[in-house]
Amino acid sequence: MAVAEAAIAPKRRSRLYLKALAVLVLLVIALAGLFYLRPLLVTQEVQQVGMWMRGIHRHDAQLGPYRIHYLEAGKGNPLVLVHGLGGRSENWLDMIPQFTAQGFHVYALDLLGFGRSDKPDVDYSMSMQSDLLLQFLDSQGLQQPDIAGWSMGGWVTGKFAVDHAQRVRRIILLDSAGMRYEGVNPSVLRPKTLDELSWMMAALTPHPRPIPAFFGRDMLRAMQEEDWVVGRTLQSMYTGKDLLDDKLQNVKIPALIVWGKQDRITPLVMAEQMHKVMPQSVLYVVDGCGHLAPTECLDRIMPEMKKFLAE
Repeated sequence: MAVAEAAIAPKRRSRLYLKALAVLVLLVIALAGLFYLRPLLVTQEVQQVGMWMRGIHRHDAQLGPYRIHYLEAGKGNPLVLVHGLGGRSENWLDMIPQFTAQGFHVYALDLLGFGRSDKPDVDYSMSMQSDLLLQFLDSQGLQQPDIAGWSMGGWVTGKFAVDHAQRVRRIILLDSAGMRYEGVNPSVLRPKTLDELSWMMAALTPHPRPIPAFFGRDMLRAMQEEDWVVGRTLQSMYTGKDLLDDKLQNVKIPALIVWGKQDRITPLVMAEQMHKVMPQSVLYVVDGCGHLAPTECLDRIMPEMKKFLAE
């Protein structure tokens, strides 16, 4: 009897191993299927784990009738990060750990209408976003933080520095909008097809990478959810009421202007104009990079930002 049971035991273990292997295979297939159908969702979940491991936390702030989502990490001097058109706070994830390691308490906002923040039926003007930025600083007890803005976020940052100079210590403008110029057709920033998505990427970077069709379709789906906000924001921009051409000369605080030399969305001439009207500013141009310079050329840009913030 004992011999028979001993012979049966390996068979039972073998069946258990096969069942476990089958479950594992099914799980891998399910995850692969989910990644194929919703790659952004899977990417965001992986991203969330990385945020948790690096001590980056999600919060909400109630600013009047609007809920604003933001990321927070680190301790020390406050640094507020403002994303661009169609962006979100996660656009700064590669930079945040480097800023916290330098001794900064980082806040990265989802501007109203973008990311996980509320999306009310408003004009989405730069004035409105700047006013909400002031309310956010008040809600967090931040009296005079450093503020960095990328693209449209740079416009909001510049507008804030003009209107509330006493509430900001230094500013960083990365491939910033805000000056009058002739750039690409704004419709390029609102793709509806895979071909149009490829054209947008070619406008954003001089080194566009092919986007797999399944990933591109999910990107278009996600972009479509905020397309009306993007459209409303562009409409407000093109009224010209918030342009900074005749206002930036009033900004006297230290400013770092960072630009991709091959930027087609906000051409280099805009950086040169900003530098001219703010003679106290520092202009750093990165060759081989476009509008996505803060990510595609981060290894060259980050040391300049660190040096500027340390001075």
